[in-house]
Amino acid sequence: MAFRALKGLEDAISVHTVHPTWKRTRPDDPSDLHKGWIFAEEGQDTFFDDDGRAFGTQACTPDSLNGCRSVRDLYDLAVGGEYTASSFTTPILWDSKERTIVNNESSEICRMLNSSFNAVAKNPGLDLYPDSLKEKTAELEEWIYHDINNGVYKSGFAKSQGAYDEAVEKLYAALDRVEALLSESRYLCGDTVTGIDIWLFMTLIRFDPVYVVYFKCSKKCIREYPNMFNYVKDLFQVPEIASSVDFFHIRTHYFTSHSQLNPFAIVPAMPTALDYSKPHNRDRSYPIKE
Repeated sequence: MAFRALKGLEDAISVHTVHPTWKRTRPDDPSDLHKGWIFAEEGQDTFFDDDGRAFGTQACTPDSLNGCRSVRDLYDLAVGGEYTASSFTTPILWDSKERTIVNNESSEICRMLNSSFNAVAKNPGLDLYPDSLKEKTAELEEWIYHDINNGVYKSGFAKSQGAYDEAVEKLYAALDRVEALLSESRYLCGDTVTGIDIWLFMTLIRFDPVYVVYFKCSKKCIREYPNMFNYVKDLFQVPEIASSVDFFHIRTHYFTSHSQLNPFAIVPAMPTALDYSKPHNRDRSYPIKE
């Protein structure tokens, strides 16, 4: 969503948004226990989970293109039958003419939004993956994805103390590494925002409101890292990036969709210390070169 907004693709690429709470995708089949993404119905104000708990539907939409009830139905529609190749993940870049999936891998979709739609973009000159930084961004992506973006999940879904301890150690070593990098430059690759900044931001903005509690990433909060917390505020204060952050959707999804982690679907209070609109020091420390 941030890439779409930054490139100015809102008029060219429409968005349909599922409800953040997972439900059974085949409720009429007692043997099919899969839970996943469900679209809200037109005019639906209240969304009920499989246990009858009620949630709001703000910023949720029906699938007005295909009339599908679930993301699973979209995958079936794309193959003209039963989709069995992988899980039913989001985001999906959908071809409304061919009624099929163009891509469902988030990093590839980001790169496509960056360069494949420039003919219809309002900001075609913005390049979030410039050739001049290709090696640098590739090196950063390797460890940031495995140890931070995916590292929080390795911590949260660990099934043994040893697996958890290993994941948390790698996670916080990587966060320390980011903090050190941000003591030297405004953004990860210098004075220019790149795609890897946006990727990292999406994990960091969720860290204190969700991962500290839910995924037991409790050694240290992002707000305890001076460089990183100001970096998050800096990026959040870019309107196109802030528009992609919906804390209702973020927190409702995590805290209500995994019964093994939170069986009563209780959403904890938002930390009061988080105000991403407050001044940051990133522009004063590292002024953008003209």
